[in-house]
Amino acid sequence: MKRRSLLIGAGAGAALAASGALWWRSATGSMATYDALTSRLRTPLPAEPTTAGLLRYATLAANGHNTQPWRFRVQPDEITIEPDYSRRTPVVDPDDHHLFVSLGCAAQNLALATAAAGLSSDVEVGANGSVRHRLAPGAPMRDPMFAAIPRRQTTRSLYDGKPVPPAMIDALRRAAEGPGVRVVILTDAAIDAVRDLVVEANTAQIADPAFVAELKTWLRFNPREAIAHADGLFAATTGTPPVPGPLGRALFDRLFTAANENDKHARAIRSSSGFAVFFAETESPAGWVAIGGACQRFALTATRLGLKQAFLNQPVEVPAFRPALAALAGEATLRPDLLMRFGSGPDRPYALRRPVTAVLD
Repeated sequence: MKRRSLLIGAGAGAALAASGALWWRSATGSMATYDALTSRLRTPLPAEPTTAGLLRYATLAANGHNTQPWRFRVQPDEITIEPDYSRRTPVVDPDDHHLFVSLGCAAQNLALATAAAGLSSDVEVGANGSVRHRLAPGAPMRDPMFAAIPRRQTTRSLYDGKPVPPAMIDALRRAAEGPGVRVVILTDAAIDAVRDLVVEANTAQIADPAFVAELKTWLRFNPREAIAHADGLFAATTGTPPVPGPLGRALFDRLFTAANENDKHARAIRSSSGFAVFFAETESPAGWVAIGGACQRFALTATRLGLKQAFLNQPVEVPAFRPALAALAGEATLRPDLLMRFGSGPDRPYALRRPVTAVLD
């Protein structure tokens, strides 16, 4: 019996190469379409925006896995943001903590946008975490954070590792502070301790097949996938080149290991200038919405100051590591809700959002 050859003949190899070249040209073209869509999505809000324009700005908020877990209900003189439980991530976020933080981020963007449009906003957070903005005519007020809304992005890349001036650190802290929220900024020697917690918690997460499977459903490996879904984690936003979906999923299965991810996170942490740890004084949907507002103000202020930021929430998401993170931040009696790194870094492609029509009730 002859052994089957594993070598590809010259003709087949040429055909594969031509096929790969065609796919790459197609992906490159799709990337141009992707960039055009994100550019249009982030068009500055006009002085007299439509309701759809206000909601577009709200959806540019940070949110877990780019799941966009929100619905908007528009009534006369009122906009309510409600949770969309069909887009929850039950493995990594079993109590919907990240979901309500995401709503708080969107609520903060909406409050800044309505104020800039000359609408005063009375915000009320319901017991179920819904956020109602009661609107009334007022004088336009453009907070410096407002201009940063279309430019803010979660930048998952290496930063330059340079210290951030104390005045900037103070500005970040003051922006994030608010009722029911505590923010602790860690720099210098504390960064090594953060690294150890992230690595240990990340190892625990990757050992859970359910976590890995859930994460995989939100990955988009090329611009065509990203455009088709308009959500999820697009590889190009981390600097990874686009690949066909089946190949991307196969590579993920092979390369997504604790060792590889821990090395990547350790390098990212070493390149960071500092970390912000967010604590809600009340662990409830309303408390988590307040954390979202604080997180968004922090991120918008960082953007305004020319800084990048990204989440490294493993010690928050794995309950066993929360006490150590809280103790490191000097808040041993509270549960940490978010861990964000910050520093100076490069621009990356922006993430897409679903159209406003898809999130309207």
